[in-house]
Amino acid sequence: MSFLLRTEQPHPDQVGLDGYDTPALVGALLADQALAAAAVLAAAPQLAQAVDAAVPRLRAGGRIVYVGAGTSGRLGVLDSVELHSTFSWPRERSPALLAGGESAMFVAVEGAEDDRAQGATDLRGLAPTAHDVVLLLAASGGAPYALCAAEAARAAGALTVGIVNNPGAPLAAATDKKMALNTFSSSVLVRLNKVYSNLMVDVRATNAKLVRRALALTVRASGAGEERAREALAECGSSVKVAVVMLRAGIGAAEAARRLEAAEGSVHLALQ
Repeated sequence: MSFLLRTEQPHPDQVGLDGYDTPALVGALLADQALAAAAVLAAAPQLAQAVDAAVPRLRAGGRIVYVGAGTSGRLGVLDSVELHSTFSWPRERSPALLAGGESAMFVAVEGAEDDRAQGATDLRGLAPTAHDVVLLLAASGGAPYALCAAEAARAAGALTVGIVNNPGAPLAAATDKKMALNTFSSSVLVRLNKVYSNLMVDVRATNAKLVRRALALTVRASGAGEERAREALAECGSSVKVAVVMLRAGIGAAEAARRLEAAEGSVHLALQ
């Protein structure tokens, strides 16, 4: 019998899954999600090490680069897209490489994850530097596309972080990729002053929902009334951070923006 990766093995406690009634079926699947969360929690020390190693590189102008194949690669694309609207992280600083190219986001490209040469070629095409942080995503931990991209990233001096599901896999330790990705990227951007207290004050108000969110965040973070908060946002181009510093410090938009730039985006420091 050939060896099966953990991600390809049947669940030993769910034999006969297709015979469960609906409540039992839903409960079994949700219980597995809880186990995934526990796996991410167990990997918290390694995630914290990765965050601490990543932050100085990103402060120096580096990028968060996502590399993966199949579902793993698609999760990387989704995480990269969310950084712009949620944290105002520049799109060009969170590129995502998916084995098989953009079309593989919607249709599986057979054999793409086995193309070692393409993994290295795609990564080198981004002209990686020592300031970049490259996240390698693979359920099995052994996808040739991701492994070869990792080699190319290391050759350029970039920090490489593997997020996989199989213990002892070539890239890293067992985690649930989506939770681990969200935890990593959110933690990094908190460290890069994209959050004030527990408020996401670097949100980009690009649609009606986010405009409402920006107003609510400004009111909550500044303590100002809704009308004054709306006026401040209008004066500063809808930047929640700038509006908060304006309102709390009693200064104009230009001075608030200057203080934030001097404080590397930290609202706390700008208010001091």
